[in-house]
Amino acid sequence: MRRVCLTLPTDRACAATIRAVAEEAAYGARRFGVEVRLLVLDSSDAPVLAEHRKAVAALPPAPGVIVHHLDEDEQRILLREVIARSGVAEPDRILGLLLPDRVSYGACTDRAFLVAEALGCTSVHRRDSDSRYQYLDGEPVFPLHHELTALGRPAADVAGLVSRSRLDPACAGRPVAMVGGSFVGEMSVDVAEIRRLDPAVYEDVVGLSIPPGYPEIWRRNLIDESFRGAGTAAFTADRTTLTSVSPTRVDMCNIAFDREVYGRMPLPPATDTIGSDYFLIHLVHDARLPGVLHNRHIVNFHTGERRSEAGFLAYQLRFAKFLLAVPHFDAVYAGTREAGDTLLDPEGHVRASAVAGLIRTGTQVDRAEHTARLDVLDRSYRALGGRYATAAELLAARRDRLLDEARRDMEEFALLTDAWEALTHASRPHDRTEPLHDSVKGIA
Repeated sequence: MRRVCLTLPTDRACAATIRAVAEEAAYGARRFGVEVRLLVLDSSDAPVLAEHRKAVAALPPAPGVIVHHLDEDEQRILLREVIARSGVAEPDRILGLLLPDRVSYGACTDRAFLVAEALGCTSVHRRDSDSRYQYLDGEPVFPLHHELTALGRPAADVAGLVSRSRLDPACAGRPVAMVGGSFVGEMSVDVAEIRRLDPAVYEDVVGLSIPPGYPEIWRRNLIDESFRGAGTAAFTADRTTLTSVSPTRVDMCNIAFDREVYGRMPLPPATDTIGSDYFLIHLVHDARLPGVLHNRHIVNFHTGERRSEAGFLAYQLRFAKFLLAVPHFDAVYAGTREAGDTLLDPEGHVRASAVAGLIRTGTQVDRAEHTARLDVLDRSYRALGGRYATAAELLAARRDRLLDEARRDMEEFALLTDAWEALTHASRPHDRTEPLHDSVKGIA
């Protein structure tokens, strides 16, 4: 039986989301006859973790669904076993990259990839704690439907199952590597506030995320579309496209990858950096691997923590680190776009060594570029005043540290890429001489 992993990484209260994602898991098992491993990777503090334990224990049994709820201690035990079995160099450093003591959007998903490998899954389907499903005629609209319909199948076989195909015929023999949608509802709450307070400052700040070289009219359109997902239109009917999916059209709260992608390449483990988990979306696109774009968009909302002063400052730090990472990733993506099909081996699989070389090239960004970006943020936030001036002070106090981390994050991504295939192989059941650790035994 086909086995898939539906994962929800979280570090905040989301009992309602756990229940909703469990409903999606039950739907997938019932509708497609697959075994769904619902994986909750929980980095919450003790009181919230206890709430989540109760929520998981109260989930109604569903045929074909097995739930795994792992706190960080349990995740660490599994990771230590996998790292030791893999024989990779610098095991403690690798563990620190996979399970850092700070927020990492890429690392939490990398952990999901490794657990999925340990569970024998063929795909990973990711959701986020601050998201809900749309409804049509009183029923939730689950993205898992399109993900299980298409993922891993030859694109030529999927062409008749979608609303339209815009895929290059030369790629029709390749399997669908990614299926994704976006979100509807609120855009990023803090970025939205900047836009409301001063559109010119918004253009200056968000413009730092746009690669250089775009004609001005395109640049303005990209700025206008950034951080907005799929807008606010409600779901009325399915629209699916077989294509090389543009990274600007999907979101990591609504994404699924075939294991032939994440089994070979990890996500960047950068800490406190929004957008660091989008790397595989770009890689799938640039390597011309087929994907399906759908409109079963997740409903985005912001938790109380995101609206607090502490949450505001934490986001501004993560946003600043994202803007410092952009020149590095732009350099890598320029390389992957130029490489195209040559990123794949003769069997059509991603060549991690080729990508690692491009990542190392991407570390070579002039420090002056980063300094200029921090100068724009400092000037912009002080002009906005209020709590943005407070954020400017925070960034100024951490300026040297932020500049050092920008390059080190890419170097560590290259290091993890070098170790990744050994880690995924060591995770798999057929490579294991001992039973899977008790921490990953699930609840049926």
